[in-house]
Amino acid sequence: MSQDMKEKLEKYRTAPFDARFPNQNQTRNCWQNYLDFHRCQKALTAKGTDVTPCDWYQRVFKSLCPTEIKISQHKHAFY
Repeated sequence: MSQDMKEKLEKYRTAPFDARFPNQNQTRNCWQNYLDFHRCQKALTAKGTDVTPCDWYQRVFKSLCPTEIKISQHKHAFY
């Protein structure tokens, strides 16, 4: 993994602004980052490479998503 990506992950505090989701309701942003995380993991695992870059999506969706959604993600597979 590149040094630049490691630095970004270490400095991460909360989800950055995403121009695709300009509204106050961030439900779709939460959902999209959840899907991106699992797609990233699936793709990189299939290639046999390190899945550490996927941590960005996980941190963003954990930051944005309400606690109830995070708990239900482990009980039910949305993907």
